[in-house]
Amino acid sequence: MRAFVRVRTEAGDEFELVHGDVIGRLRSAALHLDDGRVSEAHAMISLRDNELRLIALRGGFAVDGKPVREAALSAGLAVQLARGLFLSILDVSLPDAVLGVAGDGLPTQMLPPVASFFTSPELRVAAGWSDGALAHAWSTGEEWSLRVGAEPARAVDAGDRFQVGNHTLRFEAIPLAAAGGTPTQQGGVDAPLRIVANFDTVNIHRDGAVVTSLSGVMARILSELVTFDGPVPWAVLAGQIWSRENEPDILRSRLDANLTRLRRRLRAGGVRTDLVSSDGAGSIELLLYPHDEAVDRT
Repeated sequence: MRAFVRVRTEAGDEFELVHGDVIGRLRSAALHLDDGRVSEAHAMISLRDNELRLIALRGGFAVDGKPVREAALSAGLAVQLARGLFLSILDVSLPDAVLGVAGDGLPTQMLPPVASFFTSPELRVAAGWSDGALAHAWSTGEEWSLRVGAEPARAVDAGDRFQVGNHTLRFEAIPLAAAGGTPTQQGGVDAPLRIVANFDTVNIHRDGAVVTSLSGVMARILSELVTFDGPVPWAVLAGQIWSRENEPDILRSRLDANLTRLRRRLRAGGVRTDLVSSDGAGSIELLLYPHDEAVDRT
């Protein structure tokens, strides 16, 4: 119960990539390419509209010789990441449903290939293995395993429930159509937003309302999201803001705290808090309605 794409590099190495995986020069990238022609966070795999797509992040790519910002992935496709650097798509797996998890205060979300569960300050799931987590889940191919604390690992399937601390985890089958993609665009009663990002400052304009001004880390978060122009894995976003910190737990804690502060500041300014939205699989993006505008002056 997982969607993945199998790719081959020019060196002949094969990788399985899933929703949220990054291709780039970052050591932490799911597909790490030690090549100066590749950006640190060059592109990302994203599950959208029942397809696995490649989305440009810091870099660009081309298909059939034409530069594009995103492309649906299919077996036999050749993606040119940079001049003379190609990635071959070998296979794409798109099951009818993927395994998700929900819990007390934790909305239903797709499981990353390796997940760590925390209960402080609230129940949450993070992509990757963290030694400080109370429980871990991981894919073994077509099956899933869960280990709670020091207990032996056990098989997990849709419908199973497990206790983690004082919280109950519920594993659910998520139809593929509902598993990925950007949050549903809403129409609205909200006035159109004009977001002007200047790296260390961000101004949010609305007709007939006082400008909401952000600075410091909150502005950096919004500016990075404007620059990425699409969903970005939390680790990539946090790494851009705190580039000297390498410990995932510290990065996640800092990002969560500042996202909470940012949403609180947006609410105080009368701006919808879903402007900064999570996709439930470890990626964060700027959710713009059709009438909104983001201006990148970074």
